Amino acid sequence: MKVILLMDVKGTGKKDQIVEASDGFARNYLIPRKMAKEATAEALNAISRAKSADKHREDVRRAEAEQRARELKGKVVQLTVRGGENGKLYGAVTNDQIAAALKEQFGIEIDKRKIEQEEPVRSAGQTAVTLKLMAGVSARVLLNVKVVTK
Repeated sequence: MKVILLMDVKGTGKKDQIVEASDGFARNYLIPRKMAKEATAEALNAISRAKSADKHREDVRRAEAEQRARELKGKVVQLTVRGGENGKLYGAVTNDQIAAALKEQFGIEIDKRKIEQEEPVRSAGQTAVTLKLMAGVSARVLLNVKVVTK
């Protein structure tokens, strides 16, 4: 009997996969436990429509991420932090500070976990920062750090 798995089943297959299962296994175990449903023409069409809709949503998100990467390319993020007389910072520039500066200056919200610094910024000057917008899509921006002494 052909069934469509509604969840991952160990030893049988992954979610939305069409597998051939024995009649007893399908009728007595998979279907009653809502792990699978019979592979009818309607169910197969519904699965294909859902997969195409998911692919379309993924393509739209990728296009938006690529557009955002093009917008961010070559931008300079200005950041003012407290530090000592010789241009050294008290600590280092955090990803939180960079994300807040991006939102304030360009209106772009980026999760702090998506910001990668090659090494911690501990002094004034310019450095490159990589923003991971999506899997396979990233943008490099310059971070210009100015030190304010009090």
